[in-house]
Amino acid sequence: MTRRGFVNFFQVASLVMALVTLALLAAIATMHFAIHGAEVQVPSLKGMTVADARSQTSGLGLNLDVDNRYYSSDVGAGHILTQSPVAGTVVRREWRVRVAESLGPQVVEVPDTVGTEGRMAALKLRQAGLEVGVIATLPWSAAAEGTVLAQDPPGRAQGIERPSINLLVAAPSADAADGYVMPDLTGLPVLTAQAQLAKVGIKSAPPAFVNLPIGLVGSPGAMPTLPLRLGTVTAQQPSAGSRVDQETLVKLTVGK
Repeated sequence: MTRRGFVNFFQVASLVMALVTLALLAAIATMHFAIHGAEVQVPSLKGMTVADARSQTSGLGLNLDVDNRYYSSDVGAGHILTQSPVAGTVVRREWRVRVAESLGPQVVEVPDTVGTEGRMAALKLRQAGLEVGVIATLPWSAAAEGTVLAQDPPGRAQGIERPSINLLVAAPSADAADGYVMPDLTGLPVLTAQAQLAKVGIKSAPPAFVNLPIGLVGSPGAMPTLPLRLGTVTAQQPSAGSRVDQETLVKLTVGK
């Protein structure tokens, strides 16, 4: 091969390599855009109205779902309390962002539905602007079928968080209970709490013991904080109002 031919070959080879490199870089850039161009950063929605949050997430290609509604004395009605995923999370477009909406302060009084027929109790709650939560049944020969035996939160309760009320309804004594409304066991002696659970066939794990704090005297003009009694339940899982059955293992935390 002559010197001129070698030079021409080298020039052609260099040009081909340059074109291959450009094509490879273009492919990498295209792939990067295809992957990351479909990703967005979740904005901070806390405190925004649901309408404004929906508009903002829609503009980013995200979907907004209102999963829960809670009473709040700090956040105005119609504004967002919490969100998931949290702000700053990078997700793909079309991702669902779930939020909890504030109902504002609790302004309704919880009706007392105990002793009322189940359907009438549900109607009474809805008329008060509340929702029916979990409905569990308990065989109870002392009450007519369908009668509300208990509710959580109780009637005239204040400072409730959720606008839903769980009901325990009487079933024929021959029926098997399909579940129960978890009672609030906090403040009860641990043996009493365990006996209540065992009475309806619900198991409890060995209690976890924690040291109780010393009661604080409180600031001038305020009521003092009374110390909890030793051996009483300070926390429970599941929480009061949850649906439980014979497959549920209840965990109690007890002060020592």
